[in-house]
Amino acid sequence: MDIKSKIGNRIKELREINKMSQKELAYSSDLDRSYIASVENGQRNISIVNIEKIAIALGENLVTFFNSKIFK
Repeated sequence: MDIKSKIGNRIKELREINKMSQKELAYSSDLDRSYIASVENGQRNISIVNIEKIAIALGENLVTFFNSKIFK
């Protein structure tokens, strides 16, 4: 699994844990819903700035975001 897919899977995992829709996450992170969808599907090369925006919107920081079995 490539890193784009791993990041997308982690975002989707946290979003579902938080019972958020893609639309709600997009609004909270000030990003477009279609962008969130393409990131979750591993189709987007997301910047670290946008990873941080999404992590914060999900109540995480970058350390806890990347501290997952998905990245090991």
